[in-house]
Amino acid sequence: MSTDALLLDSTFRITEVDQKKYDRVSRVTGVREDLNFTLDVNSEIYPISVDDTVQLSIASTLSLDGTIASKEAEAAKGGWRDTRGGEATLADQYDYVCYGKMYRFEEGNGDMIKVYASFGGLLLFIEGPHKRLSSFKHEYIYLLMKK
Repeated sequence: MSTDALLLDSTFRITEVDQKKYDRVSRVTGVREDLNFTLDVNSEIYPISVDDTVQLSIASTLSLDGTIASKEAEAAKGGWRDTRGGEATLADQYDYVCYGKMYRFEEGNGDMIKVYASFGGLLLFIEGPHKRLSSFKHEYIYLLMKK
């Protein structure tokens, strides 16, 4: 896989799981030394507990060779989940995959930045050093997770 297509690939420890607001959605918080995230997860299909360790990746494409298909090409083939001919994708290596858009960036304290993304209403917030998150821009992305 092209390293340009993989924008973030890190392992986090889950520190909080909040299931109070919705029946099938949990808001999970994960931390590592230099990054933290908060993500809304469909808890019916991907249950997460406090102290779980998850690998969180963000990619600009699911193609293993890093090729980014145009929206028209994706629509013509039936969408990002439709892999004809059994072609392997990055999604095959993960348990939970979402498609969405990065929509907001904010300056944080010092060299920290805050990044926001939405996956059909399920929200992601990542905070970390500008150096680690500088490859992010307003674009469509894939969020991939596995335990």
